[in-house]
Amino acid sequence: MDNEQHASELDGLWDVHRVSGALPPLYTMRKRIHGSRGETILGPLRMAFEVRGNELHYRAPFSGIVDVVEPDVSGDSYRGRATFRGTEFGKFEMRRVQMAKQEELEQQVVKHVDEALAMEQNVLRMLDGMISTTDDQEIKEKLRQHKAETETHADRMEQRLTAHGASPSMVREAGGVLGALMKGVVDIARPEKAGRNARDAYATEHMEIAAYQLLERVARAAGDEETAEAARLNRDDEERMAKAIDANWDKFAELSLREEGIAV
Repeated sequence: MDNEQHASELDGLWDVHRVSGALPPLYTMRKRIHGSRGETILGPLRMAFEVRGNELHYRAPFSGIVDVVEPDVSGDSYRGRATFRGTEFGKFEMRRVQMAKQEELEQQVVKHVDEALAMEQNVLRMLDGMISTTDDQEIKEKLRQHKAETETHADRMEQRLTAHGASPSMVREAGGVLGALMKGVVDIARPEKAGRNARDAYATEHMEIAAYQLLERVARAAGDEETAEAARLNRDDEERMAKAIDANWDKFAELSLREEGIAV
């Protein structure tokens, strides 16, 4: 069987399970193959390989490792031998992820991306309210910087929706707008803003961090590395902002008391 025929039969997403030898249990390992290229996925680890007939030749830094795979009778699973420089060190089974299951996984990715986009749109409006009610110039500038980051986050999520052929949910977006508008009314009405703005921002950052943690893992389960990476990049910014807030609680407390006319 030639390389092209093997490659077409191996195209797709595969669950991988250990059979024997010096291999870990591989509970969460997958192989994603398209044409003459592919990768083995184990948590955050990515091992790229080339498909040469019935052999998967790994690239540096895993050069020398070759998986030799052979189809079973059903055609929906393959038996594999993991070798290093020609010496077998383990056996595994590859079972194709059923298309119905994959479609369900992709639907879950779209749902979580859609919710993340609505969340970022809400945060943008929240930041507008905080910027307009913050007198301290240093804090105001930090909020403006984070607004620019948040716009980038929203763009990333919108791009991932487009990549999946989806568009933002108007229902979720409307809910986000309503929440932001209600918060804007509260911000304008209350006399003490600095401390509560910091509190609300700190809570919001951790909500976003949690949302992107979840999205990253759902995307990885679906084999969608582009969305997983977009979630990771957004989360990095949120974690950095949360740390910046955490380092300035003394200042927020002082500003809060000063707004109430209490000198410290």
